[in-house]
Amino acid sequence: MPRLNGAAPKSEPGNGNSRTPPNVAAVVLPTDDKTTARPPRLSPNASGILFGIGAYGLWGVLPLYFLAVERAGAVEIVASRVLFSLVFCVLLVTAMRSWRPLLTAARNPRTVAILAGASVLIAANWLTYSWAVLNERAVEAALGYFINPLVSVLLGVLLLKEKLRPLQWTAMGVGFTAVMVLAVAYGSVPWVALTLAFSFGFYGLVKKQVGGRIDAVASLTIETAVLTPVAAAVLLWLGLTGGAMLLSEGPAHFWLLAASGVITAVPLIFFGAAARRLPLSTVGLLQYLAPTLQFILALVVFQEQMPPERWAGFGLVWLALVLLTVDMLGAPGRARKLQRAVA
Repeated sequence: MPRLNGAAPKSEPGNGNSRTPPNVAAVVLPTDDKTTARPPRLSPNASGILFGIGAYGLWGVLPLYFLAVERAGAVEIVASRVLFSLVFCVLLVTAMRSWRPLLTAARNPRTVAILAGASVLIAANWLTYSWAVLNERAVEAALGYFINPLVSVLLGVLLLKEKLRPLQWTAMGVGFTAVMVLAVAYGSVPWVALTLAFSFGFYGLVKKQVGGRIDAVASLTIETAVLTPVAAAVLLWLGLTGGAMLLSEGPAHFWLLAASGVITAVPLIFFGAAARRLPLSTVGLLQYLAPTLQFILALVVFQEQMPPERWAGFGLVWLALVLLTVDMLGAPGRARKLQRAVA
């Protein structure tokens, strides 16, 4: 008996085979469709926001780490951070099989020179921040990262000859007034905050010279490799003079200091992933998460005081940041208007 192509042969009565019921043959099990087993994928924007929250959230709770290793001084913490960051980066580069682009960048004298300058700036930033948290200046440290966007705008004007829009000029004026108010509140210039803001501002400016030629992990590997001889010498000197806590406070303290490599590298990796997926304006808004968390920890955990004049200074800083944010959010609309005018 002829049958259609692709149709299953029906078993005739009496041939010993049972006839398959039509309603059973038509059933297709869900497990046969592999596409239904795939979990829904996040959009680049959603995953970028999660990476950004992870990066700035980890930076925001960093003071708690310094509280856990406070028996070691700021110098030893930074030296350990450099050394163990290099160890972690080497392991990460090996796991990612990224040695070829790393070695290519390391053979470029200009790239190495730029990253060496960046390493000095980030080491100064780490040392200042560690000292501030360990010496009851966590509020001022948070202030430094609040001021940082204003410093970045200022450096763009002074060094890159960028022109400011009226709202940006207003924000800079409010920010300058805030520093004056805080100078009166602290009884001196808030040098911790300014050192953190300017060191990180110059760090970003220097790293901008490298651009997209090297990724965050390779960049951090070279920076920590440049600093490692100095860090190793510092740890050796502290060990010889009896000031090192790395090996004298038990295994728990040692592994806490060793974890500084992961604590340093992971937020940078998250930040790089967020920066590749998100518009600059969104990244700019997320950056306020870190100093906000640091400020809350300084008040709640470290029990630092905030007299009224400091609240006034911080209020002016926050006002300046609101003005910068409004200007930043309006940038895409201005760009579209300019394109339409040119067209």
